[in-house]
Amino acid sequence: MSAHAVLMSCAPDANDAAALALAGVLSTAFERHGRSLLPMPGLDATATRWLLARWFPGADVALGLDWDALAGADRFEPRSDEIEEVVSLLREHADLAAGPAQASDAMAWAMACASLGDNHLWQDLCLPSRNELSALIGHWFPGLAAKNTQHMKWKKFFYKQLCEREDILICKAPTCGVCTDHAVCFGPEDAQASQVIALH
Repeated sequence: MSAHAVLMSCAPDANDAAALALAGVLSTAFERHGRSLLPMPGLDATATRWLLARWFPGADVALGLDWDALAGADRFEPRSDEIEEVVSLLREHADLAAGPAQASDAMAWAMACASLGDNHLWQDLCLPSRNELSALIGHWFPGLAAKNTQHMKWKKFFYKQLCEREDILICKAPTCGVCTDHAVCFGPEDAQASQVIALH
């Protein structure tokens, strides 16, 4: 059974958007790096164990994870600085009323790790469509979601926010409306909303 199938078989609610996103990131990491390394750079063994217990109780046993070994097995990520910057952005906009701090932190690390992928963010999180991702961001990071008034693609939006925060201008046009690459940032993401799903 794949790591993704194991995780989702342990999820109390298979329609929970957070569980779907976390399962996507965790299973991708397990498949690429094995189960003898921690799946997400930035989350230590304690935080990873908490994450699994919250969204996938029993999955650590089903996956055969050795917590003693994992406690000293941080995974090297050459783009860790980039991940940490996205996490910092998300943390600034976290709604702690949505759940415990560990939960919003886990979601921030998952989204940041998935942001390094080559596809749309919702695809790298293994979500059904952009709509589920937008709902997820709106739930955990509502302040950030509220800023994306023009529905820019989420990865583009994250990095644009980081550049603006550091006063770095990388866009070749003064406004999005007159940019010749407008479709790159705002084009369709080839998916429709599938269904209304639980967010916590």
